[in-house]
Amino acid sequence: MNADGDPRLVGVEIELGGLDEAHVARLCAETLGGQAVQDDSHIWTVQGSSLGKLEVYLDIFLRNAAKTKLRDLALDLGREVVPVEIVTEPLDMDGLDKLNQLNTVLRKAGALGSGAGWVFGFGVHLNVQIASDSDADILRPLLAYALIEDWLRTASPIDDSRRLLPFTDPYPTDFVRALIELGPNGTARQAMELYLRHTPSRNRGLDMLPIFAHFWPDRIAEAISDKTSARPTFHFRLPDCLIDDPEWSLAQEWQRWITVERVAADDALLARLCREWRDDHGLVTLTRGSWAARCGDILHASGLDMTGLPG
Repeated sequence: MNADGDPRLVGVEIELGGLDEAHVARLCAETLGGQAVQDDSHIWTVQGSSLGKLEVYLDIFLRNAAKTKLRDLALDLGREVVPVEIVTEPLDMDGLDKLNQLNTVLRKAGALGSGAGWVFGFGVHLNVQIASDSDADILRPLLAYALIEDWLRTASPIDDSRRLLPFTDPYPTDFVRALIELGPNGTARQAMELYLRHTPSRNRGLDMLPIFAHFWPDRIAEAISDKTSARPTFHFRLPDCLIDDPEWSLAQEWQRWITVERVAADDALLARLCREWRDDHGLVTLTRGSWAARCGDILHASGLDMTGLPG
């Protein structure tokens, strides 16, 4: 819930292979209602679905280039390694459930996820609405994620193809150390300055630049050359897309984020993780594995498992 007691919304981005964007758009319309409209050779929109507007396109920067035969040829040639992406409007929990049902339809039609090929590296991004504009509701989830990221990556490892690509790199240790020194009672503006100093990139498991650009657009534009879409959401980029696995669902990835939020809401747990992270890392960090195991033990003792629900 947000600070007003209303359900927080979640925008979802799903990357997949095995189907072209036209086929995906038509399956979206058949499953969720609405009309699939081709906007460009590789860009489709599903209007009037039960989830609102859906965007379906080949996820490569060339799609936004001026339309030419050369551009379209390059897009066609890249289809074997470039994912088709489905982008939703902000959804409530009922909407997430309907999207999960669409994933089942896509899987049965031949959609492929990260594990289907060495060069795929497809992901699912959750754009989770912040609970409020307060410093605590921005900083504390960031700190919680930074503290448990190594455990998240170990407990549910991302596919090798994504781990080798730079799009979801872990936070640098120096950044986590600086966040711990700032503490949960710091300001979001201070957290932004630390982020820009230590990791001025969107290519992280948790990309905070959309939030920072929402509140301080001039500062982000000054510091980051890449275009950043400003929105008051945590851009959780870590999860794989395992759409071709019948055991996988969006609920699993949502529950991983819930774990982050539950850690952020627990003062004693957050303080303990900060203390023990310092103790584990010392002045130099040689490996992330020891902290991942130690962090997992702490979370288990605190009654948190991978679902983020009390054990």
